[in-house]
Amino acid sequence: MRTSPTHHRLRCLAALAGFIAAAGALATSGADPAFDCSKVKAGGIEALICQDEQLARLDRKMATVYAAAGKKAANERPPVLKAEQRGWIKGRNECWKSDDKRACIEESYRQRIAELQARYRLVPSSAPMVFACDGNPANELVVTYFETDPPTLIAERGDRVSLMYRQPGNNGIRYQGRNESLWKESGGVRLTWGFGAEEVRCEPAPGR
Repeated sequence: MRTSPTHHRLRCLAALAGFIAAAGALATSGADPAFDCSKVKAGGIEALICQDEQLARLDRKMATVYAAAGKKAANERPPVLKAEQRGWIKGRNECWKSDDKRACIEESYRQRIAELQARYRLVPSSAPMVFACDGNPANELVVTYFETDPPTLIAERGDRVSLMYRQPGNNGIRYQGRNESLWKESGGVRLTWGFGAEEVRCEPAPGR
């Protein structure tokens, strides 16, 4: 049976409509950030994220990681996750002051995602490693490494905890926190613990 020209045109239009709908759904689910781009301020940081597929992807990943962290933090006292996230968003939006806004936004996302993954144990990690600093077993340092991007560690010493990020470079493996740093060396680590503090040598604690 021969198909009429009208019937053929209708079939083509139906196929085209289906293709457009599928493409639109794919674009919406795969290219947009987790927030609604129709509500953002033109020229702002969120508008820049909406225009950049990679940044939008990082925002979707952030939403997923934040939701997972929220489940872990359900019984957290005091509840700090939401307040910290609001503070992070405010800091991310300060990237408008940067000479390279895009790089600033990307780094902000990557570091916050890694922080949440490490703090709430959302990714694989090493067993805690115990070190004695300055040859004193009582001067204990506990380090746990996390498979984040960028790689991170959480160091515990006394009543203080520091999250550190691995730094790029070819001069050894170094992690940097807010006021702390750690260099990995053969048989131990070199540690600076606090602003202006002297560097100390920490070696694996005997029997730990």
